[in-house]
Amino acid sequence: MSFDYTLRNLNKKIKRCHQCRLVGTRINTLCGEGNLHAELMLIAQAPGEHEDREDRMFIGPSGKILDELLTTVDIQRREIYMTNHIKCMLPKNRNPKSDEIASCSPYLDREIELIDPKILASLGYYATRYILEKYGVPLPPKPEFREVYGNVLEIDGKTIIPLQHPAAVLHDSSIKNTLVKNYRKMQVLYTSLSKKRIVRKETK
Repeated sequence: MSFDYTLRNLNKKIKRCHQCRLVGTRINTLCGEGNLHAELMLIAQAPGEHEDREDRMFIGPSGKILDELLTTVDIQRREIYMTNHIKCMLPKNRNPKSDEIASCSPYLDREIELIDPKILASLGYYATRYILEKYGVPLPPKPEFREVYGNVLEIDGKTIIPLQHPAAVLHDSSIKNTLVKNYRKMQVLYTSLSKKRIVRKETK
């Protein structure tokens, strides 16, 4: 009960947020959604136009790609928790500015603390950059940044797997096989975690 109450309080703060310029261009401020006890958290960059209008995660074109990827790797939305690093739509899908990142990051930090997932899957450049910085992982030069996607990092009790954002397929369909390969790595991690949990229950 207290956990749910605390998360609801956080979401109320997110909904009322006026800390940066995005308050003037958004319709909704998106809170995370999904399984509150999830062991896998997907962290995207920011809501798109469809998500901003409907106040729901991943319902636009990139959401369709994500659903295809999750179906391919046999993971259901209801099993996981999804959130955005930046809680408001970025005008014309531009990159987030440093003060917007600074304003939103504490919300994400608190979500990670409350949900306490074992696996953090960051989607795309900005979400991945923040998560790597948060956990003290040295960042590669930007031209080489794509090489981090699909790598698995074990840090501070968390498993971190950076992944390409599903929207990348909308710009370059040739990379879909690479996305499927990397999302399968996430599924292997998630399945392995579930099996360990079952074994622990059986040995008690």
